[in-house]
Amino acid sequence: MKNYDNIKTFEQLIEVEHGKIGTETRNIYEEKSQMFIISEMLKDARKEAKITQEQLANKAGTKKSYISRIENGRGNIQLSTLIRIFEVGLNKRIGLTFL
Repeated sequence: MKNYDNIKTFEQLIEVEHGKIGTETRNIYEEKSQMFIISEMLKDARKEAKITQEQLANKAGTKKSYISRIENGRGNIQLSTLIRIFEVGLNKRIGLTFL
């Protein structure tokens, strides 16, 4: 059973639930979290542009099923394709930060 008695910060909660930074379970959690964020950003940007998944796919040179997979947080995304979807398909710039 996990001990939540001394938790005072969100980071402490994440450590209890998913382990310390660098552990396999924490890495899996971080990867899924990032995928969720990307999927939500894509959905929001597409809806803001008032276009369908199919229209976005056509503009970005990919398939509707690929857009759907990204928006549903499934599958691997190639960075070059993600950039093309946002920059060509949605006219948005992408900035990357490495921590």
